Amino acid sequence: MTSVAVVDYGMGNLRSVCKAIEHVAPGKSVVITSDPDVVARAERVVFPGQGAMPDCMRELDARGLREAVVQAAASRPFLGICIGQQMLFEHSEEGNVPGIGILPGEVVRFPGRGAMVGADGCHLKVPHMGWNEVIARNQHPLWRGIAPASRFYFVHSYYVVPAVAADIAADTDYGLRFTSAVARDNIFAVQFHPEKSAQAGLMLLENFVGWKP
Repeated sequence: MTSVAVVDYGMGNLRSVCKAIEHVAPGKSVVITSDPDVVARAERVVFPGQGAMPDCMRELDARGLREAVVQAAASRPFLGICIGQQMLFEHSEEGNVPGIGILPGEVVRFPGRGAMVGADGCHLKVPHMGWNEVIARNQHPLWRGIAPASRFYFVHSYYVVPAVAADIAADTDYGLRFTSAVARDNIFAVQFHPEKSAQAGLMLLENFVGWKP
């Protein structure tokens, strides 16, 4: 049986995600797959993504992967990354499209040009691109061994606004405080890219591979 399935719906550089997981779990079988049956049989599922939300949702459905993702999110350790986090929610402002709807809430855009101002008074650019602190709200197992306020790598213009406050696992400040990680039962999802986030990101992935929710 596949230990970790990385869902391939044609959006994003999945190889870096796969290589990072292989690095922290050398004894595990890690596959990039667009086969719903492989996703259904995997012990753990990683759901990454890059690009525009309408394109991602269209490709997910075109490849027949929606039901496999829904079932995985309902039954096994499940990690969403970047757009893979946003797609779990009900609706996105980007293209005015519905998401999968596993978690209640919206995906919204950072305020427009000139509206984003940092603590030093400088205007902040959108997309939010680069390293930023992630402030965990709880003692979730995926934060084990990660120092408080560790920095992770972001590339995004939209962020999630969960309808249920208990789903928020971490926040980040970028002109405003936004949700950068969510968690519910067997689901953990992040706006940042752990596979590009040096030791803290590798620790999170290692924790995911060993997580028993």
